[in-house]
Amino acid sequence: MLAERIRAMAAPHWLAFFSLILVSWLCLFLMAVPAELRALGTNYGPDFWRDLCTLTPDAAGLLRMVLMWTLMSAAMMAPTVLPALATYDDLGHASGATSMMLLLAGYLLVWLGFSVVAACVQMGLFVAGLLDPLGQSAATALSSLLLLGAGLYQFSSLKEACLSKCRRPLMFFMSHWGEGAFRNGLRLGLVCLGCCWALMALAFVGGVMNLAFMGLAMVIMVLEKLPEIGRAITRPLGGALIAAAGLTTAGLL
Repeated sequence: MLAERIRAMAAPHWLAFFSLILVSWLCLFLMAVPAELRALGTNYGPDFWRDLCTLTPDAAGLLRMVLMWTLMSAAMMAPTVLPALATYDDLGHASGATSMMLLLAGYLLVWLGFSVVAACVQMGLFVAGLLDPLGQSAATALSSLLLLGAGLYQFSSLKEACLSKCRRPLMFFMSHWGEGAFRNGLRLGLVCLGCCWALMALAFVGGVMNLAFMGLAMVIMVLEKLPEIGRAITRPLGGALIAAAGLTTAGLL
């Protein structure tokens, strides 16, 4: 069974999916890498990649942030949806790669919308002096509020409802099979957004271009969607985030 799954994932649509993840992480690395290691920048100007992730209070700055959040969403969220895509691939095998690509297009469209909203929020917080140009919180109150909000959301019924669907992709797809691949992708993206938006918002605390934060958040979000492991970590993670909010407010973090 495992060998068959591995062979199936050598199909063109799976290779395209994995390439999307790889290219997204590569671009984020180039945007975050220190200037002395940014050798590729000589082809575009020495500050090309740094400027791409630096916010300026103008339309160009907003567009750069939309691009950055889109890359970050693709890099962090695509791996979390892998079990659902594998389930859909098994169910819809006869319909081929087109159905899978439509599903993925709907899913990514939701996260593109999230990226636009996140970029606008980042711009607003930057103009208000609450974020630095690289998207990291410049105010203790903002950091504490984001940590507290994310922690409380871990205990919410909405979070639990969204996670339950992500943890049982077979039941999710069977319930909506007649709606078509693209609409299923939109629905899956909205459910995934419901699971992960609060943790993604913590990028303003850990640093929007902090690769260590991105990697850690991605691993947590992947684990949360696994049935047994996810049930064991969701609420403890909420408690840890609430405690971190208290420590941040007290100036201990």
